[in-house]
Amino acid sequence: MKKIIIQPSGKEIACPSGETVLSVLEKQGYALPNNCRAGACGECKIKVLSGEFDQGFIMDMALSQEDRDLGYGLMCMAKPISDVLEIEFGTADAQPKLFPPIENSWHIVTDKIQRTPNLIELKLSPLGQSIKYWPGQYAMIGDEASGHPLRPYSIANPPRSDGELSFIITKEPNGKTSPWIHDEVNIGDNIKINGPYGTFLGDPSVDTPILCLASGSGLAPILSLLNAYLSRGNKNPVTLLFSAKTKADLLHHGKLKYLESRYVNFKYKYTLTQESNKDGGLEGRIDKVLPLLIPELSNYSVYIAGGVSFVGSCKNIVRELGAKDELVHMEEYFAQQV
Repeated sequence: MKKIIIQPSGKEIACPSGETVLSVLEKQGYALPNNCRAGACGECKIKVLSGEFDQGFIMDMALSQEDRDLGYGLMCMAKPISDVLEIEFGTADAQPKLFPPIENSWHIVTDKIQRTPNLIELKLSPLGQSIKYWPGQYAMIGDEASGHPLRPYSIANPPRSDGELSFIITKEPNGKTSPWIHDEVNIGDNIKINGPYGTFLGDPSVDTPILCLASGSGLAPILSLLNAYLSRGNKNPVTLLFSAKTKADLLHHGKLKYLESRYVNFKYKYTLTQESNKDGGLEGRIDKVLPLLIPELSNYSVYIAGGVSFVGSCKNIVRELGAKDELVHMEEYFAQQV
């Protein structure tokens, strides 16, 4: 069994004979950028610090001779030959390196869907260069020239080869941007966005069960993380507990039921806080129902996303149930005041 070491974190990953570096990293939860998976696009270019590898057949335009001389390789085709292959990827704490934000990136609105009484899903496609991001990050949307300040909205889908971005947006009655998006932005409109931003990523190498807690549009970054994690074939148990006021406020209920049917290690639960659950499911706030669902969290990675009070309440209960601070990741949404 060969071994891949990623630097500067020093993380070691076993590499079965014949597997590419990309496939091995993905199976361990590392979201290495890639597109074609055939040595043609250059998205997965990584510097090899030591060791030998078989690069396989790749296109000259995807990896220049200068890059090859500097030790770079395309990980979608690279297969380790030496017992140890040392590569440069991520940061000292094994976090992925963040992509530099792009400002004033023009996108076209391709769809606008009313998901719940006060939530819409907005889908955008790039008119130029796609924005590169990690699951869990957000972008800024607004139109300052017409009085709609830039506001942060989490990207609800994992990265796609066509660059499409999906956002779940709550209509804040006192805001100036979300009502504009809900009431004035239409399919076919061109809008500018800035991004990506944020570090709601977690450590992809942590080998633990995962618990996700979300309410309202806080489901957006959770959805992105969930889809990326499950599609890479990870086998650790994953539980999502979504809090909604009423059944009409359940967001992407059908999609989440589908994911539960497709992935045996994924469980989807929801709780209603202002309506009785006629399906016999959970009722009440997450801080009341979570101890009944998972009473001990000391070996869990926890992801929490939603409004400030929701995140604060969830943070308190998961700590009471033994969750370790270093394994708790939070994304708080602040209400728009201007």
